[in-house]
Amino acid sequence: MTLVNDRASMPLALTIAEAIGLEMERDPTILAIGEDIGKAGGVFGATRGLQERFGKDRVMDAPIAEMAFTGMGVGLAQAGMRPLIEIMFVDFIGVCLEQVYNAAAKIPYMSGGRQKMPIVYKTAGGAIGSAAQHSQCLWGLFAHLPGLKVVAPSSPYDHKGLMASALRSDDPVVFIEHKGLLLKKGRDFRYNPDVPSEAYTVPIGQANIVRRGTDITLATLSATVEYALEAAETLEQEGVSVEVVDLRSVVPLDSDTVARSAERTGRLLVVDEDYLSFGLSAELSIRVLETLGHGSLRQVERLAVPDVPIPAALSLERAVVPSAAMITETLREMAKGS
Repeated sequence: MTLVNDRASMPLALTIAEAIGLEMERDPTILAIGEDIGKAGGVFGATRGLQERFGKDRVMDAPIAEMAFTGMGVGLAQAGMRPLIEIMFVDFIGVCLEQVYNAAAKIPYMSGGRQKMPIVYKTAGGAIGSAAQHSQCLWGLFAHLPGLKVVAPSSPYDHKGLMASALRSDDPVVFIEHKGLLLKKGRDFRYNPDVPSEAYTVPIGQANIVRRGTDITLATLSATVEYALEAAETLEQEGVSVEVVDLRSVVPLDSDTVARSAERTGRLLVVDEDYLSFGLSAELSIRVLETLGHGSLRQVERLAVPDVPIPAALSLERAVVPSAAMITETLREMAKGS
């Protein structure tokens, strides 16, 4: 399914719609439920054209009743279907979290593995000037709940391949798209902008080194990968070589790839658009330290959102959410300690 003739001009949202459409073609048990995903094609266009193609029985517009249609997804998964449940913004997960962490995440375990739970929770997160209730990432919240896979891609290629893997998974997957990336076109991305028209998969739980370097390892995910690459390009002009690792998923967390990189460079910076405390940045840092031992690394630093709600004013949002400028300055300070 090709949605535009010039694939370099395809917005990321349409790349996701293409991925879902190909999987629905391949597997008739896949169906999608969510608010405005049918006739409107999703608030960002990430399900555009799917209802017309597959019908209202497989792409269903739901009322504003997240607990109801999220619970419906659990029942459908138990009945042998592969539901994709769209939660428009990740911030809305609070109204249906019971179905996610007490039902979908636990039923396979509580059934002794006899009951599979092939369900994808597709949602959008990230700060784009939408204030405290619409600007969070929250992948650390889902990662804290045993039983869920948590995916947060950065590039067009990875979004398509990881969506295919999520829809083929027998375990529940929380698939978090970044709102700041969804309307960007393929040519706007620094890494992996080219997307084949055919179906393919990218393994969940496998990090990717998107830029090689020798002085500092920078590990991050989602939209922050673009900022990290920009910062690495700036530091290169100053004689500092930064290796950038795109985690691609939070669960499973590929800390081994990060540890091998940090062992080579001797320094690690973890950048996270989620909150600082009790989150990904701390978890990844300690896993790397446990793997290598405290004497193997000269420096470990974290850059994440401080423990405050995301402000409404853009100027204040930019003061708390990691940016290319923040990452550049942190790397610069780390390099000074050589």
